[in-house]
Amino acid sequence: MRRAGPRRVPIALVVGVVAVLAIVAYLLLSGPPAPEAAPDLAAATVETSRAPTSARPAEVVVDVVGKVQAPGVRSLPSGSRVRDALTAAGGATSDADLSTLNLARPLVDGEQVRVGLPQLAVPGPAAAGTAGPVDLNSATVAQLDELPGVGAVTAQRILDWRERHGRFSSVAQLQEVDGIGPARFESLRELVVVP
Repeated sequence: MRRAGPRRVPIALVVGVVAVLAIVAYLLLSGPPAPEAAPDLAAATVETSRAPTSARPAEVVVDVVGKVQAPGVRSLPSGSRVRDALTAAGGATSDADLSTLNLARPLVDGEQVRVGLPQLAVPGPAAAGTAGPVDLNSATVAQLDELPGVGAVTAQRILDWRERHGRFSSVAQLQEVDGIGPARFESLRELVVVP
């Protein structure tokens, strides 16, 4: 008759217990997970506000003419002022009268900055019969806005058309601008020119 010896524990069970103990020891010794930093919302807001929008171009292109050291077309950062255009053209000549210029006025893409020259006459409601016609290829939004039946939105559309198509070659092309129908065109045709 055999004597009962000590019971043998299966090897697989021993290996499993050792593996579980190793995992538990690792988790206890490694400590809690490092907290993840919260996103910096202030920086994200600043970056978003700096992102360019499709409504505002990154630069404005203006034609500086008249009594300046280096007249010509200049590309300036969006938000530039008349004084920046004057500086980009080398400054005014010594005989230039700057009193007719608003040096703090924001520039509009496609405009002509006239330094020391008579400003283009813009017909308004009171002066419609006495002022000269407005040049469609050099007029600013402010000048176009003063034409009868043209507001700031339509004036900007005229500049946008000019930007996309280049210069107007005839007054009739004004009808291609969104918002200028036959009746409005008839009221404007004698007030604008294309030299």
